[in-house]
Amino acid sequence: MLDYGDRINIKGLKVYAYHGCLEEERTKGQEFTLDITLHLNLTPAGITDNLEKTVNYSEACELAHEVFTKYAYNLIETAAEEVAAALLLKYSLLDRVDVEVFKPHAPIPLDFENVSVYITRARHTAYIAVGSNLGESEDTIKTAQEMLLKVEGNELLAESTLIETKPYGVTDQPDFINGLWKISTLLPPYDLLKKLNEIEHRLGRERVIHWGPRTIDLDIIYYDDLVIDTERLTIPHIDMANREFVLKPLAEVDPYVRHPITGLRAGEMLAKLQK
Repeated sequence: MLDYGDRINIKGLKVYAYHGCLEEERTKGQEFTLDITLHLNLTPAGITDNLEKTVNYSEACELAHEVFTKYAYNLIETAAEEVAAALLLKYSLLDRVDVEVFKPHAPIPLDFENVSVYITRARHTAYIAVGSNLGESEDTIKTAQEMLLKVEGNELLAESTLIETKPYGVTDQPDFINGLWKISTLLPPYDLLKKLNEIEHRLGRERVIHWGPRTIDLDIIYYDDLVIDTERLTIPHIDMANREFVLKPLAEVDPYVRHPITGLRAGEMLAKLQK
């Protein structure tokens, strides 16, 4: 995610709502204050003097007010999440949203000035490798993509052509159909992994043999320029540099995207592997 450094700041938006864990808070309500920062590239608006090239901050305030007062939540953390999500879903120009919710009348039996929660939520770019060698593979891949794009906030940015490849690791199995999707998502990496695993399960994926045949295989190759190495998730994909069936679709979709550790572009990695 490219940070242009541009932003629209909304300070001190006062909202009366009924959030809180105590019965009194949920019946009488209280005043909250919101600080919202909208991160986006303001250059097009500055050059053209066109409102459509930016976010109408009056409308953004109205949306934040509407979302913040629609339901009564136990936690202001939840209210902040809902506001951030609504703004990102409404305005495709936004790269990131920061929301701070102040609760100056919180039920604290001590002298205090204020209590607040602060969250930052962003639009992310992920590269998903896809493969299948059981059943009607192309139809299964299409269905998997449709299921992924039904998730609110997910958008397909680009996709490779599908290619037929030889099995990797365990060779005594049918050839694979492979491809890659570049998506925009609001899901954090572990939530995206969970959603991909759910799709695999619903489409009949059985994890019986390592590198064995499968109805569908969905792997996160890149997620922004993030590096994760845990038992549950490794990003970038640990063996991608040795897999032409990953690098070829990746180089087709985005030949200049760089590996966050080695710094090599996708096209460079593919050329190196094919030597």
